[in-house]
Amino acid sequence: MRILLWHVHGSWTHAFVQGGHDYLVPGPPEGIGLAGRPWRAEEVSLSEVDCDVVVVQRLEELAMVPAGVPVVYLEHNTPAAPGQEHPLADWNGTLVHVTHFNDLMWDCGTTRTVVIEHGVVDPGPLYTGELPRAAAVINEPVRRGRIVGADLLPRFEPVDVFGIGTEEIGGKGDHGLEALHRELARRRLYVHPARWTSLGLSLLEAMHLGLPVVALACTEAVRAVPPDAGVVSTDVEELVRAARALIADPALAAERGRRAREFALAHYGLDAFLRNWDVLLKEVIG
Repeated sequence: MRILLWHVHGSWTHAFVQGGHDYLVPGPPEGIGLAGRPWRAEEVSLSEVDCDVVVVQRLEELAMVPAGVPVVYLEHNTPAAPGQEHPLADWNGTLVHVTHFNDLMWDCGTTRTVVIEHGVVDPGPLYTGELPRAAAVINEPVRRGRIVGADLLPRFEPVDVFGIGTEEIGGKGDHGLEALHRELARRRLYVHPARWTSLGLSLLEAMHLGLPVVALACTEAVRAVPPDAGVVSTDVEELVRAARALIADPALAAERGRRAREFALAHYGLDAFLRNWDVLLKEVIG
């Protein structure tokens, strides 16, 4: 298949383009192209593109889909509030959600919806846990605030926060993917304080690395983190106690991290992700 998609969500696209197809990514001015990513994909102009199917991730992309080409819409986000009507409610097409929680909460009317859960390129069991600190990955914590749980981070000190814009709160800033994985793997545990976001791929990557997790029991986290991989709760003090216990006990942290990796490989591995997308896209093409 020749699949056209825009570079919107870098981590998701990194997994998607691992399949056995030809991936076409619009460059300027219609998109940002590969933006330096070492993907096995071709940067194209929409005026010359020839494709079999299009994966759209933003409403404005619908108007740029080549005439007569089948399309699916990929929704990465949670609604602003439970029951919010999706902009493509009652659309004559297929809308893909990345989590069952999102599918539950969006009102999509009569639009056909499918859940294809995340898949992650396995970075390997890099966990050392040598630093008795927590790690978190949050992009733009100042702008997003309580939604991503930025206000909760001081309660988990010592914690190192990575991601775009974290310098504003004394964090570690943005890193390349491999460098980020190496740094996360040195921390004793991973903290996921998000109140209302879709399932962050950084959480799944941390579990693949072998980090144990403490996470707010919000959105899809209750499905993504099993009990023996850490602690999931809406009681922040319970999470703080769990983080301190993991920092104080490297053997416990390593065992919980091993369980986290096993679960992530079984439930968020690349093979099932790519296989499910293949099935859907072949069906859409007809």
